[in-house]
Amino acid sequence: MEEIRFDERVAIVTGAGGGLGRSYAEELARRGAKVVVNDLGGSTDGVGASSSMADETVATIKAAGGTAIASYDSVATPEGGAKLTQAALDTFGRVDIVINNAGILRDKSFANLDVADLEAVLDVHLRGAFFVTQPAYRVMKERGYGRILFTTSSSGIYGNFGQANYAAAKTGLIGLSNVIAIEGAKSGIQSNTIAPSASTRLGSGDDSHEPSEAERHMLDPRHVAAFACYLVSEKCALSHEMFAVGYGRIARTFIGLAPSWYADDGDFASLEDVHEHLDTIMKTDGFIIPQNIMDEVMPVYERLEKRSRTELTG
Repeated sequence: MEEIRFDERVAIVTGAGGGLGRSYAEELARRGAKVVVNDLGGSTDGVGASSSMADETVATIKAAGGTAIASYDSVATPEGGAKLTQAALDTFGRVDIVINNAGILRDKSFANLDVADLEAVLDVHLRGAFFVTQPAYRVMKERGYGRILFTTSSSGIYGNFGQANYAAAKTGLIGLSNVIAIEGAKSGIQSNTIAPSASTRLGSGDDSHEPSEAERHMLDPRHVAAFACYLVSEKCALSHEMFAVGYGRIARTFIGLAPSWYADDGDFASLEDVHEHLDTIMKTDGFIIPQNIMDEVMPVYERLEKRSRTELTG
């Protein structure tokens, strides 16, 4: 198969000073992309700043013969986010790809979560992805081409103890990506979401468990990088999708709509009706995967139309 290349493409990768982001940036550059390597260089809880992490990634890319520039701007403000697109335009004249990977953690149980820790996590993950992507999206729209990737999490999809702020932000990114996929389709812009599993600064924690060599291999960010970079390539035609990626596994993840239970025509369901038909409501056999709001409500309209035809024919 012909090698998938990114020659002449310009990519913005946030949180690219280490872990997954660095792996993405290096792979894109190795395949010909010019990369804006963004990393604030702070701690995993968002405190402090340093240029060293972004600089190290850029140095590695250049040493391998690639092209990259460093950005130390915070994605958590509109001004910081806009600077990434401006840096791409000023240096390379275009922007084709955005990978939103920057993140922080401030884990606390829901009862103990304070507003400051909620806001800080929302600022970096959800608002940060918005602030970075919107300026780039506008440029992509003018050019008629774009590839955008958002980073959600299994915590956002399924929930995880002590991560109410993180999960809320990560779930919000799924909705943001889906809207961009719908709105950007006519302009050649694709948007997808991945829930990665890898050994990174955020994921390492302070666990005393020493991973085995096999575990280290399975959690290597390179297991995620190949698919992440494929999703932002010209070769990829996928959009409005979500995937779990890691451990050498790639799995489509989706939100399905079950066949439904309907109250009798013209009647309002009572609480007792709901309880009586709960097994039917909970069944997942024959689900569909809606791609937009109309896909969700269309079965209702079809049922109403069928009922109207029946009434007309007597």
